[in-house]
Amino acid sequence: MVSVLGAAVLAVGTLTQTSASAFTMPGFYSVPAHIPKAAGTVIKSEKIADPGVDATTYRVMYVSRSVSNQPVPVTGLIFVPHASPPSGGYPVVSWGHGTDGMADVCAPSLNPSSAVPEINLLLQQGWVVTASDYQGLGTPGLLPYLVGEVAARNTIDIVRAAHNLKKIHASANYVVWGHSEGGQTAMFSLHIGAAYAPDLHLKGVVAGAPPSQFNVIYDFLKTSPYRFYLFMAAVGYQAGYGPKLAPLSKILTKAAIKLEPVVNKGCFNYLEKTIDKYSLQQMVKVDPFGVPAWKKLLAENDPSSFTTPVAAPLLIYQGGADEQIPVVSTQILATQLCAVGQDLERWIYPGRSHTGVIAPASGDMVHWITDRFAGDPNPDPYQPIGQAGVMTTTCP
Repeated sequence: MVSVLGAAVLAVGTLTQTSASAFTMPGFYSVPAHIPKAAGTVIKSEKIADPGVDATTYRVMYVSRSVSNQPVPVTGLIFVPHASPPSGGYPVVSWGHGTDGMADVCAPSLNPSSAVPEINLLLQQGWVVTASDYQGLGTPGLLPYLVGEVAARNTIDIVRAAHNLKKIHASANYVVWGHSEGGQTAMFSLHIGAAYAPDLHLKGVVAGAPPSQFNVIYDFLKTSPYRFYLFMAAVGYQAGYGPKLAPLSKILTKAAIKLEPVVNKGCFNYLEKTIDKYSLQQMVKVDPFGVPAWKKLLAENDPSSFTTPVAAPLLIYQGGADEQIPVVSTQILATQLCAVGQDLERWIYPGRSHTGVIAPASGDMVHWITDRFAGDPNPDPYQPIGQAGVMTTTCP
């Protein structure tokens, strides 16, 4: 259901702008009349000043693929450590960001110093870090908000872009890390990585508080103060799939549909102020799970639908006091994936909130990623030490 999907995600690293009306995008974000077809092709790049990050930072525009498999321009960032590249090139960690908004002004690449949490810790390991804005943030069209495969393609294709920029010296080995909305991105990167990008080598995936079990999350969050996520999800699905496959009129009220233009006018704070004054009943006219077209799309974008294991190992982490994603939902997800043979670990940090878990988990996550690049066995015998009492589970 749309309300499941939208409310499931709390913003990570949201921007402070409240309105886009007075903001003009830099010239870099203008898209050429014709773009290449090959995913990962770099359309343009520029070195940018980034005093808060210990790296050489590039803003890039590159080619990715839409939900209908058409080439689309996407922007993002590539951070290159100052240390000399190892033989074979730098391993790559590709970050999947959380909810920032849907207007171009919300593109994380506009604010590189705050685009990736724990960025300097990652760079200290000698890893290139890539960070996609996702399709529609900074480039034409709307963000297909929470359309999992689109964000995963964008996140994988920026790794290709880094590899194609020879001056960066990126290897073909990569790990995807994402949190919240980006946790879903990470899950879908796991799901499609080998088939979508056989030219790259996915060594592992880290999914922070990934939303799944959407019906469970709806019951948990239907009275959430973050009702504007519901609206973003509905508009984002129509942006990704088109009005025929994702008809807003089937699930949203006329009043809600009239509000559609506001997603282009501001970021998190603006949408919260503008949309969240409406009740759920004023916005959503019917349970989307009862509408076949929407039920189908929601199932396609729920990681609980994965029925085939992949070779790359998975780490799921979450705060034990997560106020947005019920801890039981990732427990159910892990059980489902273990049942189909997926190699995974799940770490729960007691007392930590949805975003408050990132800092204590970061050192443990870095250790796990280091082991993946080193080719260590799975499941990893390492026990997290970011705080006392971390609950760890692995598949039987």
